[in-house]
Amino acid sequence: MDGIPGVALAVYAHPDDADVACGGTLARWADAGTAVHLVVCTDGGKGTFDPAVKSEELVGVRALELERSSAVIGLTSVINLGYSDGELIDSHAFQLVLVEWVRRLRPDVVCGHDPTALFFGRDYFNHRDHRVAGLALLDAVAPAAALPLYFPRAGPAHQVATVLLSGTLDPDEWVDVSATIERKAAAVECHRTQFADPGGWAGEAVRRRAEEEGRRAGTEFAEGFRRLTLRA
Repeated sequence: MDGIPGVALAVYAHPDDADVACGGTLARWADAGTAVHLVVCTDGGKGTFDPAVKSEELVGVRALELERSSAVIGLTSVINLGYSDGELIDSHAFQLVLVEWVRRLRPDVVCGHDPTALFFGRDYFNHRDHRVAGLALLDAVAPAAALPLYFPRAGPAHQVATVLLSGTLDPDEWVDVSATIERKAAAVECHRTQFADPGGWAGEAVRRRAEEEGRRAGTEFAEGFRRLTLRA
């Protein structure tokens, strides 16, 4: 994707998800003058293997990590909906909240999870919150946010032009993030509760992944997406 949107909205399940999924793209757009907004759906309060950690303490730490990473990327705003980690439900109420933000921010481009991506080889399957957030976002963007009789009290209807789904098994669109890959790596490294190794393995992992996508896109580093064009 070569164009630079005027307004972009990223909707992801957990505090670290956007940085891992599309941090390079969001930083590139922010550098070019895009108003880049992030909606985080859950509080991240269960993202630990340590049984001694209290959920409410983890929520606070992850909020600080998100604040730091968002400054690295250069986001215009961050909205945390505060749903309980691991308990996201594709409900009418959740879709209403997403429709309200789409209509309020009126983005040209929306980024989110690909809800159809389930199994990634034999080592990982997609988090339930990712799948739920992705599906709810698609329903919120089209048709709900675009048609005035859906959620008529949620503000004036708005048709998003483009949706870019990350974490997809079928990418067909790539964004060159060669100029922002180090910012992406630095943002990911802000999430110390999720990537605690001081050796910087998380940053190196996202560099390797972006390098793989770059080879497919014909550039040094890239992020891959499934593109949906809803308006020319």
